[in-house]
This record gives sequence, C-alpha cells and structure tokens, in this order.
Amino acid sequence: MRSTLRAICLGLLGLTGVPVLPALAQDAVNIRPDIPAITIETPSGPMTIDRIQDPDHEITGEWARTSRPCPPFCIQPMTPAPGVTTIGELELLDMLADPEAIVIDSRTPDWFEGGTIPGAVNIPYTQVVDMLGELGCAIDFDGWDCGDARRVALFCNGLWCGQSPSAIRAMIAEGYPADRIFYYRGGMQSWRVLGLSVTGG
Repeated sequence: MRSTLRAICLGLLGLTGVPVLPALAQDAVNIRPDIPAITIETPSGPMTIDRIQDPDHEITGEWARTSRPCPPFCIQPMTPAPGVTTIGELELLDMLADPEAIVIDSRTPDWFEGGTIPGAVNIPYTQVVDMLGELGCAIDFDGWDCGDARRVALFCNGLWCGQSPSAIRAMIAEGYPADRIFYYRGGMQSWRVLGLSVTGG
C-alpha cells in the first residue's frame, strides 16, 4: 500500500518513467471538456471556432433583449415540420466540420452581414426555393427532384425567429426530404450567449 502511494506521488511529481498529464487550465472556456476549439474549412480558408475566454463577458444590444412583439417575433416550435431534426451547438459544429453538409444562415442579407456563424452560407428564407439546385436538387418538369439532396442545417436569429422555420417548410413543400434537414433552433442568440466565434460585422 505504502509503495503504491509512493509510486503515485513520484509519478505526479514526474520522478518516475510515468508521464505526467499536463495541468488543465482552471479558467479555460472550452467548447467541451476535451475540445477547446475546432477548425473548419470554408471557401475563404480555415476558420477556428472557439468561445470568448473572458468569464465576465456579457452579451449586449439586440442579443440581450428578452422580449419582442409577437407577431411577428413569436416563440418557435421545437420542430418546424414533421421529420426535421432539431439540433444544438455541438451537432451544428459537427455539421460545420462535415464537407458533405451545408449550414445555412436563412436570415436576410443585412442580418448575415452583421455577423454569422463561421462557415455558414447565406440563403435568405425568401430565396431558398430558388436555390435548391445549390443543395443537390435538380429541376424537372414537375418542380424539383431532391433525391440527391444534401444534409443541411438551417438557423436564423433565435428561438423567436421564424425565418428558418419558414424556409424549412418551403423546402419540404418543394420536395426536399425532411430527414435531410436539421434545425438549429437556438440560432444566433444562443450562439452568442455561449460566446462562440462570430464572423462578419
């Protein structure tokens, strides 16, 4: 027993051949305990997504608002349409790292230019049906053939924003398979509340 304790103590001090694990930073703000940041490939080159390291940081302005007039800014349902999967930040990060998936900021261009999730492409909810060809669908005589549609995740401003739910319903109405659509319901407000990287304005 005493020799085991001595070996553990010596190991912790680095006095044996046993490697010492590096000390974990007590104040680090990681994405997960084992992931401080991720790097994703974008058309403009690699981008790193991490969290703001200041534990006293607070969101301000538009993103700190708790109440907006409803309509039009009403709380959105957990699932915007049957068959669509609602996801959180970790699942969205996985999709950003997947070259076969597309993460879509479905807000209008003014919102997109004010700051978005790194790696997201802007397809406004009012134009998404016209852009289905960019998502793997092919035009045919009856509308769209979406047999080869890509996996997509859509988001907008947050739990109170109807832009991505409207886009999702429009896509499904045109034949996009619901099981290839993922809805990041938290949107930009939740993303910013977590202090995750934002690109743009």
